[in-house]
Amino acid sequence: MKNVALFLIILSPILLSGCFDDTDDLKEYMNTVQKNTTHYIKPMPKIAKFSHFNYSVSTLRSPFIAPKPEAIQEKIQQMSGCLSPDPRRRKQPLEKYSLGDLTMRGTLGELGIVWALVEASDKSLHRVSVGNYLGLFNGHITKVNENNIKVVELIPDGAGCWVEREATIVLAEPNAEGQRK
Repeated sequence: MKNVALFLIILSPILLSGCFDDTDDLKEYMNTVQKNTTHYIKPMPKIAKFSHFNYSVSTLRSPFIAPKPEAIQEKIQQMSGCLSPDPRRRKQPLEKYSLGDLTMRGTLGELGIVWALVEASDKSLHRVSVGNYLGLFNGHITKVNENNIKVVELIPDGAGCWVEREATIVLAEPNAEGQRK
């Protein structure tokens, strides 16, 4: 045990001498960083003067409070006499394309029924006739002939009602090779 204690006493000055190694490179780096660091901080920007706004429609309903049931009922009664699409009607495949993305490519007919061939923007071909729906605005096909398709769309008027608008999809002109565009 005495030998171990003596050994540690002799070894400790040798180990401690490693802690006092040359630190000149660290001092030089710190001096370089201090010289290159700016001590100037930009002043804070001036704060613009706040102008107060008087809320002048305090007599109207607050937008943060739900309307009274009688106000909702009154709005429903106003809208009851106007056009609106059937929300329960199942959407048809061509109702995900705008009318501008649909092209009439030709017609087919059998036993007095005329179908139009309509090509969508994804190059898929669809057969439609009177009564089918297409377009983004509940477009209802009212007439199909050899040259065009007549469509009646329901466009929202912004006040909760809908307005009918007629549109026509015309037969695409053949190109120089005799095929449709």
